[in-house]
Amino acid sequence: MNKPVTSPAVQKQYDALVGELVKTADVKAGKMFGMPSVFNKGKSVAGLYGDDMVFKLGPVALEKALKLEGSRLFDPAGGRPMKAWAQVPAAHSRRWAELARQALEVSG
Repeated sequence: MNKPVTSPAVQKQYDALVGELVKTADVKAGKMFGMPSVFNKGKSVAGLYGDDMVFKLGPVALEKALKLEGSRLFDPAGGRPMKAWAQVPAAHSRRWAELARQALEVSG
């Protein structure tokens, strides 16, 4: 399965979010499976997949994230969704910082 293309506007939003996270938390930016990702203590906690962000969340935060319109379990391979990962579309980009912080809490 091909990785979806990221629009320049969404890439800019992602870069701004990562820049803020790097300033305020002990995280690093990198890539995992070719996907721009955010790492906390060596573990991936969030990433950019096309125009969506993906977040590794605890059960309560995951349930809330999946209620956002268009959100779903992250399934990059098709047919094997990752049970703790929510894929949240750019329509909810104002929530991305909050979700990233929740992902950092779970990993920390």
